[in-house]
Amino acid sequence: METRSQPQFNQILYDQDFYLWIQTTAKLLKEHRFDDVDWENLIEEIESMGRSEKKEVKSRLIVLIEHLLKLMYWEAEKAYNARGWRDTIVEQRIQIELSLEDSPSLRPLLTELFLDCYQKARSTALRKYQLRADFFPAEPPFTLEDVLNSDYLPQ
Repeated sequence: METRSQPQFNQILYDQDFYLWIQTTAKLLKEHRFDDVDWENLIEEIESMGRSEKKEVKSRLIVLIEHLLKLMYWEAEKAYNARGWRDTIVEQRIQIELSLEDSPSLRPLLTELFLDCYQKARSTALRKYQLRADFFPAEPPFTLEDVLNSDYLPQ
């Protein structure tokens, strides 16, 4: 009768019960049973966590920029929607700041992501609301520092 090794069992567990796999992996690490750890999936999950953190900050930055653009340029809707746009701006800034507190190494990435996020926010808003292509400027009318600054709020 063939018996499965602990790492093989953990690989199966990974596919069948992810939460139990996490609990088991944490227990094995705490007990220094390194030979029994499912390293392949553990490494994959750690890398995935990093991607998720980056994706969340990027997503929040896009939403933040979109609402700043609407507040700055969409006069026809401003009277009805400005309060909601400002609420969203405040909330996204808080969530980005919380992410940066937990993972300060994401801060330099924001500089790299800023122009791409601006373009995504701009094109998304143009498509979503069926606005003219020149409704929002092609280049950002604000800096990353403005976007993240809780005191910066266009009128």
